[in-house]
Amino acid sequence: MLLLNWRDTGHPAGGGSERYVEQMAHGLARRGYRVDIQCAAYPHAGVGEWRDGVRYRRRGSTFSVYAHALLASARTRADVVIDVQNGMPFLSKLVARCPVVVLVHHVHREQWASALGSVFGRVGWWIESWLAPKVYRKCRYVTVSEVTRSELAELGVDPARVEVVPNGLDPVPAHSGRRAPEPTLAVVSRLVPHKRVEHAIDVLALLGQRWPTLRLDVVGQGPWENELREYARTRGVERRVTFHGWVEEHTKHEILARSWLHLCPSVKEGWGIVIMEAAAHGVPSLAYRSAGGVTESIVEDRTGLLADDFDEFADGVERLLADAHLRRVMGEAATTHAGRYRWEDSVAAFESLVRELTVDGPDQRVEPVDEPVGERGGRPLVEVPATRPHGERGGAVDGDRAEGHA
Repeated sequence: MLLLNWRDTGHPAGGGSERYVEQMAHGLARRGYRVDIQCAAYPHAGVGEWRDGVRYRRRGSTFSVYAHALLASARTRADVVIDVQNGMPFLSKLVARCPVVVLVHHVHREQWASALGSVFGRVGWWIESWLAPKVYRKCRYVTVSEVTRSELAELGVDPARVEVVPNGLDPVPAHSGRRAPEPTLAVVSRLVPHKRVEHAIDVLALLGQRWPTLRLDVVGQGPWENELREYARTRGVERRVTFHGWVEEHTKHEILARSWLHLCPSVKEGWGIVIMEAAAHGVPSLAYRSAGGVTESIVEDRTGLLADDFDEFADGVERLLADAHLRRVMGEAATTHAGRYRWEDSVAAFESLVRELTVDGPDQRVEPVDEPVGERGGRPLVEVPATRPHGERGGAVDGDRAEGHA
C-alpha cells in the first residue's frame, strides 16, 4: 500500500498525525503488508530510507509534495492508497488505479485563516469542505474520533463510509519523574497560534497571586515561540514559565509525571495523544469542549475537565489545584482510561478496512532489509542518517505540530 502524508515524524514540524500514520504503517508492515510512505523532504533527511519494514520516499517541500504525491499515485502498483488529508487533500483519487482511503484527523475550518490569512484561508477551506468531498465521494474514510465523523457528515461525507480508528498509546518509557511538591502545569504542543498556548500563560498570570509558587512547563517548538516568550514577559510571569523546546521522549514523560495538571487549550484537536500520555501518569487534563476530539480523549468530570470559555477554563484549573482528593481520583480514572487504548488494536481495526478493499490481504511476507532498494523506474533511494532522532519532536500532538501535534 502507498500512504501519502505531508510529513513524517522526523520532520521538524511533524506531530501527532504523523505519529498515527507511522504507527499504522509499521503495524501493517509487521503483519506482512508492503508499505511505502510518500512525504515531503526536509534538511538532513535522505530522499528515502527503510525504517521498521516501511519504505519512506521524501520528495518536494511544503507545497510541491502534493505534485510528487500525485505522480506517485499515478505510477503506483499498490493495492490501496491511503490519502492523509491534513486540511489539504492530495487528490490521489483522480489518478490512482486502485481503491483510495482518506484519513482525516479533524476538520480545519478554524485553522485556515490563521495559517494562510483570510483570502487564501477561504480558498483552503473551500478545497477541504467542498472540493475534497466531491473528489472522494465514493471513497472510504478513516478518522480518529466520532466527533470528526460528525464533522465530515456536515461536509456531505456519508457516516456509513467513515470508520473510526482511535489513537493508541505507547508504553510509558523508563523515567525518573515524580510529582512536583509545588503546583505545576504542563503544556505539550507545537508552538503555533491555533494551539493557544497563551491561554495557559494567562491562567498562570491570573492565578499567580493565589498560587505564588505555581509554575508552567511548555514542551515543544514552533514558529510562535518568540511571541509566546514575549507574551509571558508582558504578563509578568516569564520567570515562572519554562520553555523546554524539543525534548527526548523520556524527558517529556518526566515533565508530565511531575505535573499536577496538563492543559490543552488548542482550537482544534482530532484526538489529543498527549492527553492520554498525561493520563498514563495519573495527570488530569483540561481543554475546550469546542476543540472536538478532546471530548473523547477526556471523559468529562472523570478524567479531566472541559470548558466553554477562558473563564471556565481558568476556574477548572483552580478547582483542581485546590482539591487534592479530586485531582487524585481523576488521575486514577485517567490512568484506567488510557490503559484501554493500544496501538495494536488500532492497527487491527485499520487492517480490517484494508482487507475489505483488497482481495488477498497481505501481498506476501517480507522481511525488512538493511539497504534501501531503488524505486520502480526511478533513481535509487539513498539512506542518509538523520541528525536528530525520529519520533515526536517536542512532544506535540494530534494532528499536527505542523500547522501540528493537527
